Amino acid sequence: MSRPGASPGVVTPEATPPAVAGAGAGARPMRADARRNYDRLLTAAAAAFAERGADTSLEDIARQAGVGIGTLYRHFPTRAALLEASYLVQLEALCAQATGLLDEPEPGAALVTWLRAFAQHNVRSRGLKEVLAAATREEGSPLSNCKQLLREAVDGLLSRAQRAGAIRSDLTPTELMRLVHAVFLTAEQTGDADQTDRLLSLLLDGLRTP
Repeated sequence: MSRPGASPGVVTPEATPPAVAGAGAGARPMRADARRNYDRLLTAAAAAFAERGADTSLEDIARQAGVGIGTLYRHFPTRAALLEASYLVQLEALCAQATGLLDEPEPGAALVTWLRAFAQHNVRSRGLKEVLAAATREEGSPLSNCKQLLREAVDGLLSRAQRAGAIRSDLTPTELMRLVHAVFLTAEQTGDADQTDRLLSLLLDGLRTP
C-alpha cells in the first residue's frame, strides 16, 4: 500500500521479488544486493514505461536504476518480462491498498479513495495495455489473474460501502468495474487526463445514496 508520507490515493509500488527472478519454487533466496537491484529496476521501469511507453530504452532504465544492462537482463531476460513484472507489482500494491482501506471508518470514502488510485494506475499503464493484453489472456502467465485480483479488491470495498448505506445497494462489482472502465476509455479517447477525475466524480455522485 502507499508508503508513509505519500499523497492520499497514490499507490507506490513495493517490489516483492521471487526467490530468483524468473525461477520457480524452491530456488535459492535472492541475495540482498540482488534484491536491491531488482527493486530499483522495477521502480525505474514503472516510471519509464509510464512516461515513455512500452518501447522505452532498456539501457535508460538500467541507467536510472544505477545498474548495468547485464544486471537488467539477468533479472528480466526480455522486455516483456520486465513489463509484466513492473505492471504486476503495481497492481498488487493497488490491491494491497484496497485491503488496507477496509479498516477505514467511512466505507463510502474508502471506496472513492481506492477508485481514484485505480484511475491513477490506469493513467500510468495506458501505454502498456496493448502489449500486456495478450499476457493477461495467456494461461499460466503471472498476469492471467489480474482481473480476479481487481474484482476481489472492488468486491470488498463495494460490499462494505453498501452495508453502510453509502452506495446504492443494487450495484454489482461487475457493473461498477464496467462503468469505471468506460470512464477510463472515454478519457483516453479525448486525450485529456483531467477528464478522468471529472468523469469519475460525476459517476460516483450518481452511485451514492441520497
